[in-house]
Amino acid sequence: MMNSVFMFDSFLDSELLGDSTKVITGAADNTCKIWDLETGTEITSICTENAVRSCGFSYSGKQIMYTTDKSMGFESSIYIFDLETGKQLTGEDSLLKAQSSGNKITSAIWGPLDEYIITGHENGDLVKWDVLTGNKIQRVQEHKGTINDLQHYKDQSMFITASKDKTAKLFDTETFEHLKTYKTERPVNSAAISPIRDHVVLGGGQEAMDVTTTSARAGKFDARFFHLVFEDEFGRVKDHFGPINSVAFHPDGKSYSSGGEDGYVRVHVFDPPYFDFLFEC
Repeated sequence: MMNSVFMFDSFLDSELLGDSTKVITGAADNTCKIWDLETGTEITSICTENAVRSCGFSYSGKQIMYTTDKSMGFESSIYIFDLETGKQLTGEDSLLKAQSSGNKITSAIWGPLDEYIITGHENGDLVKWDVLTGNKIQRVQEHKGTINDLQHYKDQSMFITASKDKTAKLFDTETFEHLKTYKTERPVNSAAISPIRDHVVLGGGQEAMDVTTTSARAGKFDARFFHLVFEDEFGRVKDHFGPINSVAFHPDGKSYSSGGEDGYVRVHVFDPPYFDFLFEC
């Protein structure tokens, strides 16, 4: 169990580029790496000041961003690099560095058209950053605990948050208006929006430090499905025996995957009845 926990602490985040030829990863070993997806070959590695908490390709695929933790005298920061500039691929001369003084950045995603970056923070803040100046454009605080994950809807018009305060929330990307809330009894580590149905999936469970003293049933390590609009839970999938750290829908909406503290990544393909199911409000 200890080895699995370390693996998931180190492999903090990844995001596929639109053409699915490269993948970017951030780790607790103070590196951000880009890999060839087909062969698994490392293309480049950027050394960072602290552990990388989140990372991602821009919509155009020409830039990357990553965020770092706050520790060892360094503030939590956002970095943006241009993939077409050689020096920046080695970690030199970043296109932008913006510091988040005070509250650590715990999750981050690009905004539409690469114009801004959205970050979630340990105190529950959501912040919008201008990618040209590094200035804060907007800030809201709808969560009462750490925001563990941010994921867009397919057209980036909405995004969903997952929080330690035992909720996931839906927001309008442009205005930051809080639209919906999905409530659970355990911390939510990850949440995703279906690209084809009015459904969201949440993953989480009790704190990792308590897992060894609690059964899987008591820990509630289920993937939980909610209706996007009506906020009601309508299904659960029980398979992990540790907290779920990450969930994601396949782009075609016919399956979803989950990664857990138990060291497993599971891929679930929906049965035909799932697509015939109609929610009764």
